Amino acid sequence: MEVSFPKMKILVLTKRTLIIAAAVLFLLITAIILILSFAPNAAAANGFRNVEEYELEVLAGKKRELPIYSVERSDKKIALTVDAAWEADKTDFILDTLDKYNIHATFFLCGFWADKYPEKVKAIAARGNEVGNHSATHPHMNQLSAADIRKELESYDNTIEKLLGYRTKAFRCPYGEYNDNVITTVRDMGYEVWQWDIDTIDWKEERSAQTILDAVIPKLHPGCVILCHNNGYKIKEYLPTLIETAQAQGYEFVTVSELRLEGDTIIDVNGTQKAA
Repeated sequence: MEVSFPKMKILVLTKRTLIIAAAVLFLLITAIILILSFAPNAAAANGFRNVEEYELEVLAGKKRELPIYSVERSDKKIALTVDAAWEADKTDFILDTLDKYNIHATFFLCGFWADKYPEKVKAIAARGNEVGNHSATHPHMNQLSAADIRKELESYDNTIEKLLGYRTKAFRCPYGEYNDNVITTVRDMGYEVWQWDIDTIDWKEERSAQTILDAVIPKLHPGCVILCHNNGYKIKEYLPTLIETAQAQGYEFVTVSELRLEGDTIIDVNGTQKAA
């Protein structure tokens, strides 16, 4: 009898330890899920190769430098943005459509595109739209040094200044890729960095205009930033309907610089700019 008591005692302690360990593990998993749920926008498009790499940074407690994905506004202002890196056969249609509905957009242009289509650049600006910086050569910015990042932006703005007489103040990373070095370097140069929170994905040929509209319109909200492409396959089909529908819902289209809040602001973990 005396020999069996120690064995029974050890067994009881083991069960108790397992219960405690299971409870701790459950709490840890719950905490991880809660932490990661606060950073939906900043996973795949922020310079990391995949979501898991970003999550490791979040769990390590590292603060990420983020661009503006959207703006928290009390009115119904939204921004339509157009990235232009290749071709220009649809540019006139886009400009005519913007004029038709009396709205302006922000065009993020690449330097080589501006060199190839200088008259289009002038037309974009002359018709009241904002010209933004999309780099000189459309590189993977998160792979560049700070010095090379500055060269990309400065080279582009040298081109734009020759064409328009001024330099830009809004920047969007090619491919939507960035890291802390990119954001810090670009902001130190005096630019605001813009991402988007609604993507038309109009660069995919297989996406119909209706598919794009069904995906985009339900996501509209005050302060949202919509991404389109100058050579989007179905942009001639979906753009007028998108604008008409948004206006019917009371939204007002503005440029990103007009959408941006002034004064003391913060950018939260979702990339939303808010009043401080």
